[in-house]
Amino acid sequence: MNKLKVMSIFGTRPEAIKMAPVIKELEKREEIESVVTVTAQHREMLDQVLTLFNIRADYDLDIMKAGQSLSEITARILKGLEEIIIKEKPDLVLVHGDTTTSFVAALASFYQQVSIAHIEAGLRSYDRYSPYPEEVNRHLIGGLANFHFAPTYGAKENLLRENISEENIYISGNTVIDSLLSVVDEGYSFDNKQLNQIDFNNKKVILLTTHRRENLTGGLRNIFNAVYDLTLANPELEFIFPMHLNPRVREVANDILGGLERVHLIEPLSYKEFANLMAKVYLIMTDSGGIQEEAPSLGKPVLVLRDTTERPEAIAAGTVKLIGTEKDTINYVVNSLINNEEKYSQMASAINPYGDGLASRRIMEMILYYFGYSNEKIEEFIGEEERILEMNL
Repeated sequence: MNKLKVMSIFGTRPEAIKMAPVIKELEKREEIESVVTVTAQHREMLDQVLTLFNIRADYDLDIMKAGQSLSEITARILKGLEEIIIKEKPDLVLVHGDTTTSFVAALASFYQQVSIAHIEAGLRSYDRYSPYPEEVNRHLIGGLANFHFAPTYGAKENLLRENISEENIYISGNTVIDSLLSVVDEGYSFDNKQLNQIDFNNKKVILLTTHRRENLTGGLRNIFNAVYDLTLANPELEFIFPMHLNPRVREVANDILGGLERVHLIEPLSYKEFANLMAKVYLIMTDSGGIQEEAPSLGKPVLVLRDTTERPEAIAAGTVKLIGTEKDTINYVVNSLINNEEKYSQMASAINPYGDGLASRRIMEMILYYFGYSNEKIEEFIGEEERILEMNL
């Protein structure tokens, strides 16, 4: 048989982190010719991940420009990918998650009648504006994809409710756990000197991340005001906030938190630095989706600064709590958690429902199966949710 040509397309740092172990699996397989295409929807942050995992892009659209709209990003990616897909004629295009790059890559592939596999398929918040535009992107990619690699049983159920054929859905676990486990080191020393001076053993250090569009209006100021109050009320707390590059986020952060002795406003970290920081902190406050999946593997409770989440499995498992962006609610929940050892231990010891570090290998075996290069359909990932269901049957 001829080699199966698989093109991976991604453009942001989170996509690169989650696609990296898949690409490394592609490179191992003699049956596969791997082609990597990046849009550079993020530039510097994307390049850091490519360097970390030793991935070389065969094509780079380099679309990043300051202040460009979603329409501009969409049009530039669509036109650029059209030429590459026509030239390479891949048998399969891999896209990940819910970014504009992923949606447009799926659309461009569909226009050329190329099969599409969607990794991290089936996530849903069922609120089209939260997260925005990611929630609608997920639905659109789901309608275009031929194969759906769902990270959890719940994600698979979402796809089945949308009338996607079960034979084209496979529960793989989440590839972010594969990446995370490959970079976390118990004896890690930070490149960031400020982080090396923090007493992680004797202080309750909270990692904060926030960048969502829907939080940029009132939510962001509420979050930072809550951090201000918590810092003054609790001498044992320290906060670390790697500031997003968005000028609006930085302006509000510096206005409210600048100058506070136990609040560290630092520059964005490389993925390896950030992963090892997560492993050292006491708990995490975030509006990120990926962190909701990663932190449970490290035994870290996560407080989600959003009103909805497309990752309900971690909430059901007890390792994640959805708390919104109201200042008083944030203060109440954080205070109750840091002052109640039993509550904290329950969250910290909950089982991660998202993966076991083998998702990329499962995805690769199933791609070979779908295209007739293997006769064996390997078992799906079984998370805690599925185990509970099996016990009750």
